[in-house]
Amino acid sequence: MDGILIIDKPAGITSHDVVNTVRRILGIRRVGHTGTLDPFATGVMVVLVGKATRLARFLDKDEKEYEALMRIGFETDTGDRTGKKIEEEGIPHPFMTDMRAILVAMMGFFDEIEQIPPMFSAKKINGQKLYERARRGENVERKPVKVEIHEMMLFENNGKWPWPPHDLLARTKDVGLRVVCSAGTYIRTLAEDIARAAGTRAHLAELDRTRSGRFKKEMAISLEELEAMPHPGSALLPLEEAVSHLPAFELPPERVSPTLKGLSTRIKETDRLIPDTDYRMISPQKELVAIGSFDPHENVIRPKLVLGGDNRS
Repeated sequence: MDGILIIDKPAGITSHDVVNTVRRILGIRRVGHTGTLDPFATGVMVVLVGKATRLARFLDKDEKEYEALMRIGFETDTGDRTGKKIEEEGIPHPFMTDMRAILVAMMGFFDEIEQIPPMFSAKKINGQKLYERARRGENVERKPVKVEIHEMMLFENNGKWPWPPHDLLARTKDVGLRVVCSAGTYIRTLAEDIARAAGTRAHLAELDRTRSGRFKKEMAISLEELEAMPHPGSALLPLEEAVSHLPAFELPPERVSPTLKGLSTRIKETDRLIPDTDYRMISPQKELVAIGSFDPHENVIRPKLVLGGDNRS
């Protein structure tokens, strides 16, 4: 059983819980995912089953899209609603915060920015997850990491705000934030940094991942729906769907078997492949055989990950 599941993760469970539930429902051990969601967060988890687990490295850097609810007024030690309130003097009451300050601050967080990973995160330093050390009361020095914010806007629960939303914080202390970003972006940290730049404080009341790469929330299935299916394996998308964003190279019929053995294929002048680019190596029947890259020095396409047949390396 090989393929991809797009799961709509509910709040209150870990990403590992999702993987274990899928293992139980499908009766298969080889299950993984392409990006952790915090327990309080919801939304798209790309779950890989069987041979698809070997494709994780081609998916874990995919662009992500989130919808978050920033609660203006105070920070928490986890950056979200599950943490303890951090008391701080001199912070304006949320209803006194000028919404225009939030908008102006937001403008400073587009394109490439640096973030310091939060202590309550799954990031590992010296082999230990930060949240494990945070629970022991430790505070570890973290180096800033570069991430990219491609799109960002404010929204209401039922749609976009009028622009500019002058009276927003006269009515509510919650600010909706829609973000399209690179993998590895911490939305909790982004919300905190925007609020601080606006002269206030914030934490996340809600976080929903609405897209991971090309996989959108409309494509997702809940764990309850998966378990209720007579044949849950039928919910699997084919392996090809995981790497459909990669350009295709169709192998000549006589090169399928050698490719399955890890051997390279010489390129014709008309193929015009691009160096340092991953390609889907497919059979004449359009079946995914391997992922390969072009070596211009030897003029060959070389498989770097073989997926066809019974290869399990």
